[in-house]
Amino acid sequence: MTTTAAPQHEQQTGTDAPAGPRATAVPDDVRDAVLDVARRAQVAARSLATATRATKDAALHAMADFLVAGTQEVVAANAVDLERGRAAGISPGLLDRLTLTPERIVAIADALRELAALPDPVGEVVRGSTLPNGLRLRQLRVPLGVVGMIYEARPNVTVDAAGLALKSGNAAVLRGGSAASGSNDVIVRILGEALESVGLPADAVQSIDGHGRAGAVALMHARGLVDLLVPRGGADLIRTVVQEATVPVVETGTGNCHVYVDADADVETAVAIVLNSKTHRVGVCNAAETLLVHEAAAPTVLPVVLAALHEAGVTVHGDGATTRLAPDGVPVVAATDEDWATEYLSLDLAVRVVPDLDAALEHIRRWSSGHTEAIVTRSLAASEEFVARVDSAAVMVNASTRFTDGGQLGLGAEIGISTQKTHARGPMGLAELTTTKWVVHGEGQVRT
Repeated sequence: MTTTAAPQHEQQTGTDAPAGPRATAVPDDVRDAVLDVARRAQVAARSLATATRATKDAALHAMADFLVAGTQEVVAANAVDLERGRAAGISPGLLDRLTLTPERIVAIADALRELAALPDPVGEVVRGSTLPNGLRLRQLRVPLGVVGMIYEARPNVTVDAAGLALKSGNAAVLRGGSAASGSNDVIVRILGEALESVGLPADAVQSIDGHGRAGAVALMHARGLVDLLVPRGGADLIRTVVQEATVPVVETGTGNCHVYVDADADVETAVAIVLNSKTHRVGVCNAAETLLVHEAAAPTVLPVVLAALHEAGVTVHGDGATTRLAPDGVPVVAATDEDWATEYLSLDLAVRVVPDLDAALEHIRRWSSGHTEAIVTRSLAASEEFVARVDSAAVMVNASTRFTDGGQLGLGAEIGISTQKTHARGPMGLAELTTTKWVVHGEGQVRT
């Protein structure tokens, strides 16, 4: 299940990744503490594996209620994290990810309630049949067991991961990074209290933030105790976890996402999709980082799009054709290969004019991180070719890249966007946090 490291051209956006493969020494006391957490998570996972849907859904509602009730305490802890982050020079995009407001806490709690309303994946029959010899086969969804997660500066992910793990019958061991340590400590305690209120073990959701980077490495090496590890953050963090871990890993990738405006695209539609993809929320992995425009559409589309981007505060990094087509008063920074490779996570956008669809696809093939690509077109043939040839986890046709999200796609909260090609790809919801086992019923059959 472990995959290769992220492509080398991706930018390193992480703020709190372990120092590098085999570079962080793990003191004995830290290793022992993390392994103890993992063992307690294993015990909790056994309870969750047999918990009924009613019990798990009651826990999700309790988690939502307890979070809302604890809003003042969470926001106060988050304010300390934010102040420390500003002093450390964390980028505006990452500060946005770190921020919790009362409104965001309500939204996070609502996501837990929506998760409770989704079907329970545990026990689902994936397939079944009866063999000629009378053996009755069923392949069932079952929990993974202990799911570890390493992520950066996103305390909302603490709740999402805990909720998804619970609903799919797993225990969660979380390492949310030093930037959000205060927020995460409070959140994990509140979630544990909510679990205990419905008779489930608090150890079903645990944090190892207090053990720092060495603790993260210890978690990566907890083979036999951690059934799946999910890194979520910048390219450096993801690369380090993939290269360092001895436990199974699902790689969630950075988001160097593209919007391609085809030759006959509607101008109004193109403007709306480009603006939403880039500016709706800049510090997230499904925000667009590069705009490609067919040269036949460029004279009509680009001046309008560039003016709208400028008005929205976006800095354009463009090629020569983009510069020539920019309206008066709209500056364009000369783009380099670094711009095509960059996940900005800011109000910056790389823009390039391409001669045709083939050139757009070649640009995406070279520079994309395999997350999300979008095409704006009125041509059915062009859209079908784009969908068939783009090799990314999600492809949008006349829709914003911002829809690559578990909640937006009806999956409930997600634990990340997988850009690998085994086990799970795209938004990782409930089904992606399960595995399967075969159950075979016979009547005394023996193999001959």
